[in-house]
Amino acid sequence: MTGSSATILLAPTPDAWVEAASARWRELLNDHAQCEKKAASTALALMFTYPEDRRLATALSRLAREELRHFEQVQKLMDALQAPCERQRPGRYASGLRAALRTADPGRKLDLLLTGALIEARSCERFRLLAPRLPAEVGGLYAQLARSEARHYEQYLDLAREAAPQWRPRLRELAEHEARLATAPDSQLRFHSGPPPASPRIALG
Repeated sequence: MTGSSATILLAPTPDAWVEAASARWRELLNDHAQCEKKAASTALALMFTYPEDRRLATALSRLAREELRHFEQVQKLMDALQAPCERQRPGRYASGLRAALRTADPGRKLDLLLTGALIEARSCERFRLLAPRLPAEVGGLYAQLARSEARHYEQYLDLAREAAPQWRPRLRELAEHEARLATAPDSQLRFHSGPPPASPRIALG
């Protein structure tokens, strides 16, 4: 992998996912908007779970506000491009990551922070892959968001280092699990899914 935000990812996004996402970008915007809301809610949940950690609260408060601004940007773009906003079933990726988390502290806190870092790193990688392939208004936003996700990845990783000095072996375990989820064939297209079933190519207009 190349780029600081991708150094913890153990497998690149498959070309088949990039091709499908580039062709079905209007559909993907809907899931992307939901991801931004989930990212904000995850940061807030950590703040409530660990109120004694003042550094965590400060960092994730800022992160949550930024994720909500991103949601607003995506929603505005969807309105401008007449991309549908629809309720959808949760994807496999998030539930698969949650299944790998430890259920009790101190291990659970480390797992939540490392998982946050992995998700942000994967988002950054995919924004960078998609930005030059999409219409200018979408690609420009994705290039901007890639830089934000790189910072978020570093924030989560810094917090994980503070939570547990021996964090690297656990990161490796979770990263192996994340790589399988992000690369294995998936039944649906999501921003963090594996490659979906083949479908007719839709023109980028």
